Amino acid sequence: MENLIFSLNVTLPIFLTIVFGYVLKQIKMLNEGFVKTLNKFNFDITLPALIFLDLYEADFYEVWDAKFFFFCFSVTLVCIFSILGLTLLFGKDRSLTGEFVQASYRGSAAVLGLALIQNIYGSATIAPLMIIGSVPLYNVLAVVILSFTRPGSGGLDKKAMKKALKGVITNPILIGIALGMIASLTRVQLPLIATRTISNLAVLATPLALIGLGAGFEGKAALHLIRPILLASTLRLVVQCALFLPLAIHIGFTGEKMIALLVMLGAPTTPSCYIMAKNMGHKGDLTSGVVVATTLLGALTLTFWLFILKSRGLL
Repeated sequence: MENLIFSLNVTLPIFLTIVFGYVLKQIKMLNEGFVKTLNKFNFDITLPALIFLDLYEADFYEVWDAKFFFFCFSVTLVCIFSILGLTLLFGKDRSLTGEFVQASYRGSAAVLGLALIQNIYGSATIAPLMIIGSVPLYNVLAVVILSFTRPGSGGLDKKAMKKALKGVITNPILIGIALGMIASLTRVQLPLIATRTISNLAVLATPLALIGLGAGFEGKAALHLIRPILLASTLRLVVQCALFLPLAIHIGFTGEKMIALLVMLGAPTTPSCYIMAKNMGHKGDLTSGVVVATTLLGALTLTFWLFILKSRGLL
């Protein structure tokens, strides 16, 4: 019951903030122009600031564990390309490929991961290593996949390829990752004024993303996509955990590392997926549907996996 209450305390505020954004749009307090500007502001400013700060504050050398890092990296890579292969089942309609793949593999690793580990162990020393092993890969491949599957791109001809590669290189998220990794590896110490300013921007990322997600949510459009939404949600919350948590147990991971892996594999889809999809030319209906569905169901599935791990003495 305690784990259930904790999970609900984590996920319900997220869902209620999404609902708040939706209500604001319905009562005309927010309009399409504002939502579009809000999403672009998040994509260009707050999300890169959040990602940079996560990586900058992670002491790479202190938390380094090669086996755990490469497990996170390898499993993330396998999940992404396996889901990409699964989209072949969609037939000739490729318009949903990018959204489906990203929403299926990309969980809220940084925000929920830190909260969950701190709640159980009082600190989160291993979470930054999981973030370094998975989140940059999340974002890099999300940019690539969304670029090459953009509706109306006309296929992967030379012009489309050039445009997609330019989009990858100039993507604010990837720039944030690159700068954050450099800062972490070199242990550069930024002035307090700089870190506090970046922190002020970073704390806006999640609430503004949730409000923008709710304001942009189209219920009717999501209902037409109920099958891919349910499939993506099942992959995100159940299938990846069922496949790779037993492997992690076999390798010998326990404690904080198991919680970090649980979050990496089975946390609800992060709202930043919606921002990226919208700002890279996708409709975002599938993504918003998966974020809402996984947020609602995540409290139950995470509690289930926590119970399994706890009962086996792994936490």
